[in-house]
Amino acid sequence: MNYGVVSQEQLEKIDGILGDQLINIGVDCVIIIDMAGNIITAKDNGTSKYDVYSFAALAAGNFATVDAMAKLVGEQEFSLLFHKGTDCNIHFSKIDDELLLITMFGKHISLGFLRLNVVETIDQIRKVWSSK
Repeated sequence: MNYGVVSQEQLEKIDGILGDQLINIGVDCVIIIDMAGNIITAKDNGTSKYDVYSFAALAAGNFATVDAMAKLVGEQEFSLLFHKGTDCNIHFSKIDDELLLITMFGKHISLGFLRLNVVETIDQIRKVWSSK
């Protein structure tokens, strides 16, 4: 999937999907970035205080580092990452070879519930991009 130029209509659909599938279940912030750390879109719950630009750059570097580690142990890739904190958790999942979906959420959401919603979200996003 090559997202190339994204239309305003596609971005609005994707923002709606992010809101319906992730923000509405209690996710604090969700970002779609490319592998260079450029933000494609970001959505939050209205109370999020994250610096999404710094976060996107660091997340891209983190994912690239883990990708290199995967190759060192003989894996083609690790397609998702999860960092657990005391109050905040971060989940990274590849949409495709070019894009990452990053969610930041608190301890009130279970990882399993989040992952189910992320899988559905990615499926819906892929459909929007393939409908060009």
